[in-house]
Amino acid sequence: MTAETGTPAAEPAASAVQAPPAKGPLPRTGIGPARPRGRQDWSSWPSYDSAVLGFRNFWYPVAWASQVARAPLGVTVCGERVVLARGKDGRVRGLHDRCPHRGVPLSLGKQEFPGTVSCPYHGWTFDLEGGRLCAVITDGPDSPVCGKVTVRSYPVEERLGLVWVWIGDPDPAPIDQQLPEELTAGDPFTLGGRIDIRGGNWRFACENGYDEGHAKYLHRTSLWRTFKTMPTWNLTHIEKHGRWIYRVQDEVHWEADFPGLGTWTNYRWWKKKPPKETFNIGNTGKAKRIDPVIAKHAFPGFASLSLPGVLRIVYPTFIHYEFYVPVNTDSHRYVGAMVNFGTGWRVAEFIAKYLGGIRWLFHGQFSGQDKWMVDVTDAPPERLYRPDVSLTTWRKLCVDSGALPQPLDVVDQKA
Repeated sequence: MTAETGTPAAEPAASAVQAPPAKGPLPRTGIGPARPRGRQDWSSWPSYDSAVLGFRNFWYPVAWASQVARAPLGVTVCGERVVLARGKDGRVRGLHDRCPHRGVPLSLGKQEFPGTVSCPYHGWTFDLEGGRLCAVITDGPDSPVCGKVTVRSYPVEERLGLVWVWIGDPDPAPIDQQLPEELTAGDPFTLGGRIDIRGGNWRFACENGYDEGHAKYLHRTSLWRTFKTMPTWNLTHIEKHGRWIYRVQDEVHWEADFPGLGTWTNYRWWKKKPPKETFNIGNTGKAKRIDPVIAKHAFPGFASLSLPGVLRIVYPTFIHYEFYVPVNTDSHRYVGAMVNFGTGWRVAEFIAKYLGGIRWLFHGQFSGQDKWMVDVTDAPPERLYRPDVSLTTWRKLCVDSGALPQPLDVVDQKA
């Protein structure tokens, strides 16, 4: 069951002229341009640096299943334009969204005949199942071009109330191998979520989601955290288990004394008093009760990430997922999903809470703060700091996995 809804700071530039030190020998280069500090590029992670349009040979969620009907729907995934529509058997099919006749998007057309899509320009009509040209309305039933033209077809699946498109080699991997394990284990759950097209490259969105430091400061003003205190800083390490990397909290600090500046804390008198224990489920304190389905999976840390860009945030009573789907070089499709494993009356309770508040507070205003930062991020160059071990470990995972970057020239493909 689903409940659906629509649609690191840069340092100041170094001075142009660097004065010699007060003591000691002069630099060998003498006075001249200052040497740039920090990381100037992502060449340490070459395949990740090249993955501007994401990685090939993965499934990507693109739309709610309920939004795909007989009428064609156009989406862009990893730079590739795809038209989706339901065929005669009710299954969703995907074709390259370009009529080979004059290059018009097939998604602007309609199903003149069941199980087909007709181009709105001259009525070139393609079989949804294989992309074969089966009729040309403006050239009559005996058109000689029929059967000689095809458009590329895409593997499509429906899972979790979403439509997924395979981007890559013709033979797709089983989709269930890519989904979070707890969602394919057979336990019933209810899902509520949001899909938006957002500005910023998908890698900025993915790194923001897994970033250790930002939630404590950026989200301190979110309505979702009105009555819960966020830590000031943590000491964290990263562990790899299977295909996931986990952020594991070693120390949680609720306030800090900064020499010569003063004390800083997220705590306010109206917020819940911070706990003393270190915890790894949720990010505002140790829970008194953890949902049994969540507990049995024994997640090492509350934040984890896997390819091709799937974030999992484990809370005591629900799990939040974010899928970062490349659209083009400068935008991505944000797919946020909250899953509750309750049964019986708890299903209705979750749906009421989600539709009544959570989708506005969490998937709306809280997530909107991330949207803001992702859209204005401009890296590299970048000057990383201690908590950014989460980012560098993610980049290394992408390289070590051997994942293939999507070529940039797919944006200009005509067939």
